[in-house]
Order: sequence, then C-alpha cells, then structure tokens
Amino acid sequence: MKTILLLALISAGPLPLAQADPTNAPAPIRISASEANAHFDESAVVTGKVVQVTFRPKVVFLNLDKLHPDTPFTAVIFAKDTNSFGDLKQLEGKSVEITGKIKEFKASAEIVVESTNQLKVLAAPASAKP
Repeated sequence: MKTILLLALISAGPLPLAQADPTNAPAPIRISASEANAHFDESAVVTGKVVQVTFRPKVVFLNLDKLHPDTPFTAVIFAKDTNSFGDLKQLEGKSVEITGKIKEFKASAEIVVESTNQLKVLAAPASAKP
C-alpha cells in the first residue's frame, strides 16, 4: 500500500509552492503631515506632532503640526472607537504616525482612525545629559 501511495505522489509531479497573496499591496508611503494634501486616496503613514486634540460629542480630532483651521492634517476618531485608545488628550505634544487612506474633507487631508494599530506614538529622542 505504501508503494502505491509513493508512486502516486511521484507521478503527480512536483507540488506547487505557496504563491504570494495577490492582494498584498505595496507598503504605504511615509510622508509628513504637510505633504498629505498631495496624496489624497493613497494609503500612507503620516507623521507629525499632535498640537491639538479636540473632543466633540461624536468625534475626536487630532490636529498635526498646526492648530485648526491651519492644520495640514487631521486624524479623525469617531466616538464608537475612542474607548480603544485610552486618554487621547495625552497625545498633545507627542510625535505620532497615523496609518491609513488619506481622504479629502473640506480641502484638508485626514485619515479616519478606527483601530489602535493605525496610531503609533513615536519615542521621544533621548535628551543629552550634562
């Protein structure tokens, strides 16, 4: 019986190797908040400093690099998702990466953040010791 099975496997030829997933998209581009307006409808990692956290009844806005209305980029977190992120106010003053598809809203760039893996707080540079 083992011989028959072995002959069947040999005659079947080589087994195909696992193919790469054709839906794998290339890695998102990395850009600064000020560059986001040039990348609508693209997936990107947008970096910048959170200068303003604004709470509204149904949404939280994280404005990067400049205060509203001059901010070049906003991360938008709807109320249904905010509990996953902890105290969002603590992000003020921190450098972050926001990952997702850049959308245009009222001529400004934004990414809607729905999960914690889309928001990364960057480590502060080590300060020089005297």
